[in-house]
Amino acid sequence: MDARRLLTIVSSWLFALCGVQASGEFYMEVEPGEFTIEQALQQARLLVMQHYGDWGVLQLKPGVYRLSQPIVVRPEDKYITLKANGDVTISGSVLIKGWRRQGKLWVADVPEFNGRPLEFRQLWVNGRKAVRARDVSDFEQMQKIRSMDKAKETLYVPAAAVKAIANEKHAEMVLHEMWCVANLRIKSIRMMGDSAAVTFHNPESHVHFMHPWPSPMVTPGGKHNSAFYLTNARSLLDEPGEWFLDTDAHRLYYYPRPGEDMRTAEVEAPALETLLRVEGTPDRPVSHVTFEGIRFAHTTWMRPSLKGHAPLQAGMFMTEAYKIAPKKLIRRNGDHKLDNQGWVGRPEAAVSVNGANYVHFKNCRFEHLGSTALDYHLFVKDCSVEGCHFEDIGGTAILAGSFGSEAHEAHLPYDPADRRETCTDLTIANNRIHDATNEDWGCVGIGAGYVRGIRIENNEISDVSYTGISMGWGWNQQPCAMADNHVRRNFIHHYARHMYDTAGIYTLGCQPHTFIEENVVDSIYTPSYVHDPEHWFYLYTDEGSSGITVRNNWTPSEKFLKNANGLGNTWENNGPQVSDSIRAAAGPK
Repeated sequence: MDARRLLTIVSSWLFALCGVQASGEFYMEVEPGEFTIEQALQQARLLVMQHYGDWGVLQLKPGVYRLSQPIVVRPEDKYITLKANGDVTISGSVLIKGWRRQGKLWVADVPEFNGRPLEFRQLWVNGRKAVRARDVSDFEQMQKIRSMDKAKETLYVPAAAVKAIANEKHAEMVLHEMWCVANLRIKSIRMMGDSAAVTFHNPESHVHFMHPWPSPMVTPGGKHNSAFYLTNARSLLDEPGEWFLDTDAHRLYYYPRPGEDMRTAEVEAPALETLLRVEGTPDRPVSHVTFEGIRFAHTTWMRPSLKGHAPLQAGMFMTEAYKIAPKKLIRRNGDHKLDNQGWVGRPEAAVSVNGANYVHFKNCRFEHLGSTALDYHLFVKDCSVEGCHFEDIGGTAILAGSFGSEAHEAHLPYDPADRRETCTDLTIANNRIHDATNEDWGCVGIGAGYVRGIRIENNEISDVSYTGISMGWGWNQQPCAMADNHVRRNFIHHYARHMYDTAGIYTLGCQPHTFIEENVVDSIYTPSYVHDPEHWFYLYTDEGSSGITVRNNWTPSEKFLKNANGLGNTWENNGPQVSDSIRAAAGPK
């Protein structure tokens, strides 16, 4: 049945006769077209309000649902299932067409989106991610900084490294900093013999040079100085698979890979950062909503283009940060002297959930996304993500819980008076995460901040740039909102592709009655450009970790770290001696 005809029936008394089952369930079929999912949700609300049914199933017919704005699920949408009936993709992209040859390159005019020039930082050609033009194809060949002047907010680099982009208008530097990378928009390049002085735009320049940790590395002899690569310059477009967007001329350039015919290629340019928002309130949460079998694809991540990106850890970017001197001015009971002040913001997500109870994602796919894939944030309880597949994710695959509000200093214990704010009783189980964190290298496979009663079980995480599972926040051992968390039977392998000071499983802060058990951690990458080649671990309880039991985890060796931990931690039977039955039980089932 035609979708518009069906929606007309939905809004009439006839739908009560043909669409509502005796059980009280009602069904709608939805097919691709602008706003059809939004319209279907509106009609479902009407049915509930008019008491025609109390549980709705929106069957999404096969196809690509291209959005001009995020879908918003509201408290009025309770007891709804959005279910794919076949191959269903909810996409935030537009197709780029009209390609014409220009030497080795192909060029296309970029259309407007919602009446504005379209900008994006990702591109996919025939389902394969293309490379935003950069100076190295192999990250092992990255150049290294020579020195820095924090007061002048300047980095000094080899002149030969930046010569090609000296006159480029919007070039960027991506700088490796211990456990994070910073995206810095280049303001000026001044040649000084065989060196060059590079400055950057604000706000990232000021934040980047003010904060003490993480920091660009400058070491004796320069062996472990911070590495960097350059991107977003037409002069760097010299390898097959690379692209460059001229935002002034609204023109896209692409160097095709062998066998790609741009006249028939499907080129996806992401126009949205968010595809779906589940938005309730503490007093009126979205309740009992399920998403099943849906593919969420093609989003961008625009913050680095607009404001740069200077993270603290796990992708949380700093809005203000500085160092107190001398340290003795601030003391914390049982913790290190505090000299590091920082306030953080949270990256955008393709799917975000706030104010929700019993909101579930089952057997969904999250692919080709610019930043966080799925984010359960505030006022969330009894939700789950199970049996889902995450692949080609620019940031963290699954993010859970608050990392403190933007008004909360990141190193202080966080325990909101309204306990409903804390993400509680979330289940993350039987998911596969592969090739996440491929743009913001400091993100993680699964990241949990201030969470309570979270269960991270039987997931497989592979090919991530930093840590597999990171749980906790705050760098202190004072009681806070965290407790009763469980990380069990996960299989984490091929991690730390680009960053060290890492582990397969990593914790921060006081979280009593928390268990990390029966996990398998294996196969770490060995990038040459990390700041400390020995500073990696299979299991890592970091500053303030307290009340945690770590037991029966299989690792190839006992390479663990317990750094500035608090009280009440227990370590039992971790390493290569753990039984084969535990190894066999890890990962999705």
